[in-house]
Amino acid sequence: MNDVQEIIKDIKSKFRLYMNGVISQSMREKGMDYKLNFGIEYSRIKEIAAGYEKNHELAQALWKENIRECKIMATLLQPVDSFYKDIAEIWIEDMKYPELAEYTVMNILQHVDYASDVVFKWIADERTYFQFCGYMLMTRLLMKGMKLNERAEAEFLDQAFTEIEGGEPMVKKAAATALKKFATQSKENAKMVGRQLGLLSKTANPELKLYIDEIKYDIEYCQ
Repeated sequence: MNDVQEIIKDIKSKFRLYMNGVISQSMREKGMDYKLNFGIEYSRIKEIAAGYEKNHELAQALWKENIRECKIMATLLQPVDSFYKDIAEIWIEDMKYPELAEYTVMNILQHVDYASDVVFKWIADERTYFQFCGYMLMTRLLMKGMKLNERAEAEFLDQAFTEIEGGEPMVKKAAATALKKFATQSKENAKMVGRQLGLLSKTANPELKLYIDEIKYDIEYCQ
């Protein structure tokens, strides 16, 4: 553990070199209330992470720090094979900001062998960050070519359209992105999503109708 603490100390010293007070202050004003936020852009954090070996104990210790850059670094240094489902769910329960969810899905969760097993469970969860991670993970899996069987398709479409109608804005956007990726997999998928969007728009309020039209436009543009 002493070695881990020494490495964290070294990482923090590198963070201080690239601290950006303007960005840090801007994030605080937007509600990102970490104990410490160096305001470092992701590309720089990734560059610093490249100087260290992936290490489970180190990543877990970094995640426990209430420091933005340490948590992002944790997503870069956590080995995929030891990021078990129960650990993933502990991380998700701890999430307060969308960027941490995005980096966790991008850097770890899309690569774990249980991704397709948890994605529907998380989408159906009532907790915001589980749903958010679920839809982002679905998007990543669809991008990698995952095909849904008929039952899975029905479940996904039902959940996603429920979110679009009245979900949390953050989850709503993630659900819409996943729908777009599903629609671009095939002409049949695009027709299926288009039909449901058309039915929904008939009873939608003006704000929701505008949102639906944006999704339809994106799907047509990507075909």
